[in-house]
Amino acid sequence: MGMRAFMAILLGILLFPLAGCGESPQSTVPSGLNGKPKTTIVFWNENAAADRTAYYQELIQQFEKENPDIQVEYVGLPKKAARLKINTAIATNELPDVCGVQSAWIAEFCNKGVLMNLDPWFEQWEGKDDLLSAVVADNRRLAEDGGLYQLPNTMGLEILWYRSDWFEEAGIMPPADWDSFFQDVERLTDTGRGRYGYTIRGGDGAGLQLMRTMFAYSGLTQFFEANGKCVLNDPVHVAFLERYLSLYRKNTPTSDITNGYQEMVAAFDTGQAAMMQHNLGSYGSHQRSLAPAQFAALLLPRSIKGTIVQEANNVDGYGIFQSTKHPEAAWRFVSFLCSAKVQSWWNERIGQIPVSHQALADKWVSKTPHMRLARQALESDKIRFYTPPMYLPEYRKIVDGSDAAVEQMLMGNLSPQAFLDQWAQKFEKAERAYRQEQQQ
Repeated sequence: MGMRAFMAILLGILLFPLAGCGESPQSTVPSGLNGKPKTTIVFWNENAAADRTAYYQELIQQFEKENPDIQVEYVGLPKKAARLKINTAIATNELPDVCGVQSAWIAEFCNKGVLMNLDPWFEQWEGKDDLLSAVVADNRRLAEDGGLYQLPNTMGLEILWYRSDWFEEAGIMPPADWDSFFQDVERLTDTGRGRYGYTIRGGDGAGLQLMRTMFAYSGLTQFFEANGKCVLNDPVHVAFLERYLSLYRKNTPTSDITNGYQEMVAAFDTGQAAMMQHNLGSYGSHQRSLAPAQFAALLLPRSIKGTIVQEANNVDGYGIFQSTKHPEAAWRFVSFLCSAKVQSWWNERIGQIPVSHQALADKWVSKTPHMRLARQALESDKIRFYTPPMYLPEYRKIVDGSDAAVEQMLMGNLSPQAFLDQWAQKFEKAERAYRQEQQQ
């Protein structure tokens, strides 16, 4: 399947409409040129890892040089606290002008009416045809009115990072299916040398990663059956989760129980773990800590159906809040960040996939091993996508709320069956409420 075919699939992934969002911008402010004071806009980065903050600071300097009438005030939010911080700002009416917005947040923020419809700006933007049309279409499906409330600039794939030098030393190939994965985890564990075959994410973000892993194993692509039953507690997921979590302590570091993204990456980069599951975005950290011959990226193992399963609409971008007093300046900054040149610069450094045709054609994409892997995945006739119900306003709350339960399972206080039953019930309740609302 080629890239065009993949994009055609994406066009039809999300099936349900959502609650409406804020209104369109109605006015602009003076440009600030010819002696007028500069316009100051506030930008919140929702994923303020140290390297990303440095990259944004460099981009802001470039933007301000090109737009001398605008000053950008940068605020970095720790990833695990970002959504709570934004919701607090919504409640207190203290929102910034521009914010990093994950696709999984669009429904929730639209339901609260705080995001600005970007269409009046987008339709006049010279870069609109450069963005992958399927990604833009998917974002529109997350709003009842079909409006564009997030301008995308990057997309990710869930993959395995593995210590290629350890595999070579052991004389084994990286896993192509899940049975091989479990075998390799066992083979590469050497507690006497402080080495483990894998690192499980047990802290912040554990629930979302676990969901992606289960679908990658089962090969299921529908989140709900026709009758509204959630497939999270399907027997195949229960069996997998029991086997997967049994790796803890035996084949993974004990510290995994509280490890979020940064701690998991540190376990891999410092030589504690042979494999870790994440996305292309951790490439920069691995590159700084390890030599090129020491690590590599691998597609998630084939599902039991023989397919490669990824989460649909795994896209990040930027939104403008309806409360901004400077919509024109905010749009100029957002469109700058999503321009082909900046997308290419940004994604090359964080190791993710641009959503710009021009950026995807840049030489670094074909020269970088993990980006070649991403293109290989997107062009594979084995790739399939499961559709998470991001249209539910409660979606991210339910997903993030599962992190504590993962810790309880690792402690042995909660069984995988009980966890998945509870998780499925929460989604089923939210789905019933959503369907009832749509019928009114």
